[in-house]
Amino acid sequence: MGRRCPLNAERPSFPPPSPPMPGYELPVGTCLDMCPAAERAQREEERRLHRFEVVPGCRGDRPRADPQRAVKEYSRPAAGKIRPPPNQLRPPSVLLATVRYLASEVAERTDASCAEVASFVADRLRAVRLDLALQSASDVETALVLEAALAVLLAVVARFRPNATHGPVDPMLLQAQIQESFGSLRRCYALGAGPHPRQATFQGLFLLYNLGSVEALHEVLQLPAALRSCPALRTALAVDSAFREGNAARLFRLLRTLPYLQSCAVQCHVGHARRGALARLARALSTSKGQTLPLGFVIHLLALDGPKEARDLCQAHGLPLDGQERVVFLRGRYTEEGLPPAGTCQVLVGNKLGGRTLEDVVMAEEEDEAVDRPRTEV
Repeated sequence: MGRRCPLNAERPSFPPPSPPMPGYELPVGTCLDMCPAAERAQREEERRLHRFEVVPGCRGDRPRADPQRAVKEYSRPAAGKIRPPPNQLRPPSVLLATVRYLASEVAERTDASCAEVASFVADRLRAVRLDLALQSASDVETALVLEAALAVLLAVVARFRPNATHGPVDPMLLQAQIQESFGSLRRCYALGAGPHPRQATFQGLFLLYNLGSVEALHEVLQLPAALRSCPALRTALAVDSAFREGNAARLFRLLRTLPYLQSCAVQCHVGHARRGALARLARALSTSKGQTLPLGFVIHLLALDGPKEARDLCQAHGLPLDGQERVVFLRGRYTEEGLPPAGTCQVLVGNKLGGRTLEDVVMAEEEDEAVDRPRTEV
């Protein structure tokens, strides 16, 4: 996605609620709809409904809100603003159902651009996190909602192309929200006793999203040894190590084996990793007369989606082709301009759903739960 958002963007994007007065307890939400009726009516009156939220087939100047499709939008709380009453807050079970709806009915839409989907989903997930912060919920309930919300956000951001027309969404804001989401979830893990059966997966996702970050690696290495021994976290550490070492063969071999959600998290680093590998090949092979490599070797090494993507990548870096099947490394020809091509990432990401839906992945309905159980230490 281009520039990386710093880890200190983990801080909440909304001011945390002021500490409750002595004897005051946070309420429990009682709204059973994805969007409170009062908000639906207000946004309908103000004509602020998104097209994803209106009654199907509704035409005219005043579209009506569909209670089954409208989702509470994010509203930044101002200092001194009265806390919303319980009937304006959705309890954890409804928040989880809302995330499920966003995964199954919105994120998979084919009648909207990736930018429009990402903008809508990101805003509604911010509202989910805010509702959760403003009420009383157990750490287990909180983690379940935050995990699902973060998984959806990673998936929709991975489908958003940074070189596409951004439209209503800013890539840097999406990155910041992902970092904030990781921050909220990891704080929940740290403060609560659990159990959190998916913690190793999401700690690994945190490292994969922040690949190469010394700070992220340090934080992961501070986790208990039993947690670090889980396969999901050990794999993430191996990917980070290969990335740091510039070992392209090992890195892309590992990336090919990652599950879908982990692939979404690491996708933002793929373009940079391919550029680094190509630069190292150019330094090693470039001569005044030029040495050639089969294009198929480059495709396999960098896990590219085919000859066209390989040719485009080479030409974007000033490397000429000998016919259609070989790339030529001439001294002084390799160049880097702008961001590396994002690529389509079908091999590394898109093809890994394997017949499952995003909802399946987000809700962990087809995951092997044993994967994230810490190993018993002898």
